[in-house]
Amino acid sequence: MSGLDDVALVVVNYGSSGLLATNLPRTVGESGVRVVVVDSLSGPGERAAVARLATQHGWELLTPATNVGFGGGSNLGATHALATGSRVLVFLNPDAWTDPAGLGVLAAAARSRDRALVAPRIHRPDGSVYSRGLTYLHRADGTMSGRRRSPDDVPWLSGACLALGAGLWGELGGFDEDYFLYWEDVDLSWRALALDARLEVVDDVQVVHDEGGTQESRGRAKSETYYRYDIRNRMLFARKNLGPAEVRRWRRALPRAARAVALRGGRRQFVEGVGPWRGVARGLVEALGV
Repeated sequence: MSGLDDVALVVVNYGSSGLLATNLPRTVGESGVRVVVVDSLSGPGERAAVARLATQHGWELLTPATNVGFGGGSNLGATHALATGSRVLVFLNPDAWTDPAGLGVLAAAARSRDRALVAPRIHRPDGSVYSRGLTYLHRADGTMSGRRRSPDDVPWLSGACLALGAGLWGELGGFDEDYFLYWEDVDLSWRALALDARLEVVDDVQVVHDEGGTQESRGRAKSETYYRYDIRNRMLFARKNLGPAEVRRWRRALPRAARAVALRGGRRQFVEGVGPWRGVARGLVEALGV
C-alpha cells in the first residue's frame, strides 16, 4: 500500500478549468492518488472543459446542477470519496498546488492524528510566505491577523489546503453550507477545537498559492460575490458561535470591518464601476439581517 492509496484529493471548481489543467497534474504527478473534482456549475462551456480534463486525467467528476458553493461542493466530494473507500481527505483550491511528496506528508499527518485538522504553510509563486498556517480570529471585534493578540483569540486553518481523517470529518459533519463561500474554514476550525481536536501546521510541505488565480489577491479588484459573502459571513459566524454581548460588539465593528474588506481590492475599483459598491452594500444588508 502506498502512502496515498486511502487518500482522496477533493477540489471544488467554479470557472477555474484553466487552473485545474495547470495545477492538478503537477500536484498529482504519477502518484495515482484519487482525485475527486466537484464542478459547481458556472456554465455549460466550463462544465464541458472540466469534463474533458477529467476524462483525460482519470479524475472522478461530480456535476451538481447548480452552484453549490465551496462548502457544499466540498461536502459532496467528501461524501462521495468516503462512501467509496477513502479514509483521508485532502482539500485543495484550484489556484494552489503541491507535489505528490507534499500530498503524502499531509495525508500521513492526518492519518496518524485522526482527530486533527492539518494544513501546510502556503507560499506565493515568488517564494514569499502567503500564510504561515494558523490565522487568529480576534473575538473582540472579528478581525484577523497572523499573531495572537489576546488569550481569547482563536486559531483557524485555511481551507485552501486542508487534510483530515474520516473519523474527524464524521464528527464535524463537514462544512456548514449556510456560509456558501468564505468563513467555512473558520467555522470548521472553531467546531474542531470545540470537539477537542487539534489544529496542526506541517512545516515541511511546499504548497504554492497563485494569488492572481482567484479572488484572494490583495490590491486587485474583486467580484461582488467576494465582498458580499466575506462581509455577510462575518456576522453569520458570530450569530452561530458567539454570545449576545460579542454579537453586539461585532455588529458595532461591522462598518469598519466592511471597509477593510472592500479596500483589499484597492481604491481605484470604486471609481471604475458599481460592482464593488453593490457587493459591499449587499454584504452589509445581509450581515445585519442574519
